[in-house]
Parts: sequence; C-alpha cells; structure tokens
Amino acid sequence: MSVFFISDLHLEQNKPHLTKAFKNFIDSKVNLHDELFILGDFFEQWIGDDNEDDFIKSVKNILKDKTAKGLTVYFMHGNRDFLIGDKFCKEVGAILLDDPYIINLEEKKIMLMHGDSLCTDDEDYQNFRNLVRNKDWQEDFLSKDLKERKEVAKNLREISSLENQTKDENIMDVNQSEVHKIIENHSVDVLIHGHTHRPFIHDENGVPRMVLGDWGDFLWFIESSEGNLNLLKEKI
Repeated sequence: MSVFFISDLHLEQNKPHLTKAFKNFIDSKVNLHDELFILGDFFEQWIGDDNEDDFIKSVKNILKDKTAKGLTVYFMHGNRDFLIGDKFCKEVGAILLDDPYIINLEEKKIMLMHGDSLCTDDEDYQNFRNLVRNKDWQEDFLSKDLKERKEVAKNLREISSLENQTKDENIMDVNQSEVHKIIENHSVDVLIHGHTHRPFIHDENGVPRMVLGDWGDFLWFIESSEGNLNLLKEKI
C-alpha cells in the first residue's frame, strides 16, 4: 500500500486542465487500496456544500468513483476551501481532518498541516484567518443566499490579491520559530504541508519539513512507499 499527499490544486471551472490532471493522477498513480491525503486548497474557492454546478459535480464524481471502490480519501481545509463540510465529505466518501493532524506511518510520527497557520509573520492574514475560521462568522456567511456568497467571495479574493502584491515575499512564508515550536511540542519525525507554493524538503534541526507545490505547469505529490517519503513532480 502507498500513501499519497497532495495540496493546492486550486481546482476551478475555468481551468479544466487541472481537473483533468487530477483525474489522470488518481487513475494512474493511486491504487484503490492506497490512501490519499488532500491537505487543503483542493478547490480555488468553496462557498458552501449547497453550491452545485457541473464543475463541482464532475469533481465529486471523480472522488465518489474511487472511494466507492475502496480508496480512502482524507480532506484538510485550506485557506481557499475552509468551508468544505460534512455534507460534501459524506457525499464523496471522504474523511475530514483537523489541522494539524498527526498520523503514524512506517514507524514515523508525521504531522500534516495546510501550512497557513505557520505564516505568523503575516499578521494581517492571521487576523483574517481567525475571523473566517470563527464559527459565528461561518454561520452568518452560510446563511446568505448563494448569489450574495459568491459576491462576498469575489470581493475577498480581489482584496487578497491586491494585498499580496505589496507584501514582502518573506512574510508569506512560514515562520521558522513557529515551525520549530510545533515540531518540538508534538515530537514529530516529519512535517508535511502546502500553502506556500514553495516545494522543497527542509531540514529543521534533523526533522524533514516537506513542502508540497501547487498544481500549475506541474503536479506535485508526496508518496510514501516501502518506508520512504518522496516529494515528486510531473509535467501537466
């Protein structure tokens, strides 16, 4: 059995090549007795489990086809799709994980995260994250009709895009002290995350920090097979 980790696919209707790449990946790389961990930002945006269109149906069908045949799929929220809920996961046969989440694999204690909570130098983003992860904010947002939710999501994306253009690149990466603190507090052997779109394997005082890349020109994944964790990429 192999275990796969992916993140930051940012699937959306106007980029069908990414959905096709995901289907090809899950068809050709992942066997039905394997496990697949999706560590956030699977979708470019998610405004509620009640939002349905042909694009969303097509992605659901890809997942349902595999989980119905035995594939185990785990979902973690990202900063783009943190409103994925139990309804969606039940429909596609996936298991929703907390962030962070620890698994034991091949005698290694592995911490899984999306990664945005590690970017503590970006105080504006962390304040925004705390706001939108608040249960009251989410209940209020989800109580709005779909048209209004789409407009709010559009405005938030535009604001985020403008702010990121003027931010120092360094503050949008992880904070090293935060990384070391979470590794030490949980005594993990490996840390896997995405979010930053800066794929690399870092050595954090002897602990590998494996950073997944976003899907664009390449698809990125980590595969655990025969006791080894490998960060891999393939041309899309």
